[in-house]
Amino acid sequence: MNLIIFGPPGAGKGTQADFIVNKFNLYQLSTGKILRNEIKNKTKLGEEISTIINSGTLVSDDIVKKLVKNFISDNKYKGRLIFDGYPRNLIQAKTLNELLSKYNQKIDLVLKLSVSLETIKKRISERRSLENRADDSEVIAIKRYNTYEKTTEPLIDYYKKLNLLKVIDGERSIDQINKEISDIIALI
Repeated sequence: MNLIIFGPPGAGKGTQADFIVNKFNLYQLSTGKILRNEIKNKTKLGEEISTIINSGTLVSDDIVKKLVKNFISDNKYKGRLIFDGYPRNLIQAKTLNELLSKYNQKIDLVLKLSVSLETIKKRISERRSLENRADDSEVIAIKRYNTYEKTTEPLIDYYKKLNLLKVIDGERSIDQINKEISDIIALI
């Protein structure tokens, strides 16, 4: 089973992905973590990514595609991936379907965490104090939220038409969200 979980930065995608990974024995492919690892390892690509992220814009589709392909092509992750934060736009969604198809896989479910900007600002502030992430300023969070809303609107329609999309109220407690997600996955 391959899943996608998406929502604006600070919506709790990582928290919910961790829960799903542990409960359903999947592997979390977090593009955010992959990108931060490139930055942490001070690779040439990492330096480029750092500049892009710190400006509040999104990393190019080509960069992300290369990183995602490495996981999809690895048999140990076949049919066991949860995509956290990817795809972010319609081009990436179609690219992901092509990559999965090439390796005889598909997406089984798409979960969208729906969260307000006010909640995001509060969570980002809390996360900044706990994790000290460079991309967790309120100004960058607002810009990324607005970019997310604009670019993912076509994704909502795309996955809705494929009957894969389930919208989750991300304003609730972690446990309530966990339960709803478990109930949805149990039906697959």
